[in-house]
Amino acid sequence: MTSYTLRKGNPDKTRADVVVVGVARNSKGPVVAAGGEPVAKAYGRRFSSLLASLGVTGKAGEVFRVPSGGAVTSPTLVLVGLGDLGRGSEKLTAEQVRRAAGVAARNVGNAASVALALPAADAAQVRAVADGFLTGSYVFHGSKAGVKKKPVAEVAILSEAARRKDCVEALATARVLAGAGDTARDWVNTPANLLWPAEFADRVRAIAGKRKNPAVAVTVLDEAELDELGCGGILGVGMGSDSPPRLVKLEYRPEGAEKHVALVGKGITYDSGGLTIKSGGSMATMKCDMAGAASVIAATYALAELAVPVAVTTYAPLAENMISGRAVRPGDVLRMYGGKTVEVMNTDAEGRLVLADALAMAAELDPDVIVEISTLTGPCVVALGDRIAGVFGDDETVAGVQAAAETTGELLWRLPVPEETREQIRTESKVADLLQHNWVRWGSALWAAAFLTEFVDGKPFVHLDVAGPAYNDRAPWGHVPSGGTGFGIPTIVEYVASLATRTEPADAQ
Repeated sequence: MTSYTLRKGNPDKTRADVVVVGVARNSKGPVVAAGGEPVAKAYGRRFSSLLASLGVTGKAGEVFRVPSGGAVTSPTLVLVGLGDLGRGSEKLTAEQVRRAAGVAARNVGNAASVALALPAADAAQVRAVADGFLTGSYVFHGSKAGVKKKPVAEVAILSEAARRKDCVEALATARVLAGAGDTARDWVNTPANLLWPAEFADRVRAIAGKRKNPAVAVTVLDEAELDELGCGGILGVGMGSDSPPRLVKLEYRPEGAEKHVALVGKGITYDSGGLTIKSGGSMATMKCDMAGAASVIAATYALAELAVPVAVTTYAPLAENMISGRAVRPGDVLRMYGGKTVEVMNTDAEGRLVLADALAMAAELDPDVIVEISTLTGPCVVALGDRIAGVFGDDETVAGVQAAAETTGELLWRLPVPEETREQIRTESKVADLLQHNWVRWGSALWAAAFLTEFVDGKPFVHLDVAGPAYNDRAPWGHVPSGGTGFGIPTIVEYVASLATRTEPADAQ
């Protein structure tokens, strides 16, 4: 277990095995970032020569690890690029700091102790340093044989604001969110033959079972109970698999809570595409199709650990989308929870079917807002790339989630839910109330979002399509590891926490 401390201290005199210093760049070239000035001063004129000889530019993502040669007490110096300084400002953004800290985490070698002399002048920067290093340190070993890399034993964040209450709280929050993120990342990275719906549900219950007085109550519905409730979407998607579906419900009820949020996350533990089968190459990473469920479950436990005074009810519909003689067929009609019927046209658009049941359940509770997150559509990746999530919903709720993302650094871009698309969903099926999918290539992410809105009963609602950023199938970048990223957890927690302090307008009283 790595210990993290926030303390004052001179980075040139720290006895840590490694001291990390940031380098930014301005119009004149590379410059040492705030927090690292004592190290540059200790080197004197040799510091600029060191940067030049190494080819340091200060570009974001750049990193150099060199022996200090006795210029500072620590034997090893890590220089990490932060990117450009803003025009007319000597302050870097929190996201630049977060990404640089993540790069540093992957480049400290086998050090037992690390001192981070990165910009940490206020709570936002302290949070960014901690977020970045904690997340950047994540490694999933899984079933891989061999010696596992030992984690750093001690990490010190050096800051002149170390004794400020808000900075201490920022570090504590970062640690809770990192733990939640690691749990979600582990689930997403686990192969589907080791994490089927019932096993996933058992792991969720196990977290609550480890607490003497669990703040989160967990209920798991099996296939018989789902049938009794009329959850045709979850059952329809899961009926082709030998591993039957589950619905996990979490309830967090802090004393005195005045707001209630429903969280919903897609939990397809493996997606073959069903009878509308995917191409072979696109199936390899489909263990990640439960990232939405992993995120809302982990976020719920984080909210409880942080004692956020907002009530939360979380629904995670879990199913495996497979092919067999029992699998749902294109053209079939399913009756969803609440009674609406849906004509299925594409069995590889299964996420919206399991979510429909869960959203209808959530709407029944009359929450103040419903937040849903899912790896829902490939077209959203086509539109926004693999680092930005699409966000859909009503103006006020979307604005609140976007404001939360500004704090956490997660990238969101708003997309519309056209009324004409909603009308098509309601009218184009000749045999059911709603049409699940059409085969028009253009705007199909919008169709999926519009379909989901049919099940929230007009409640304030936001849909996050994280098909791109939930899973990184390339090399790590910034603070983002390969594999499951835990995307959405920080923003969901930040947004829910913001509701506790939000006051209603006078005319709404």
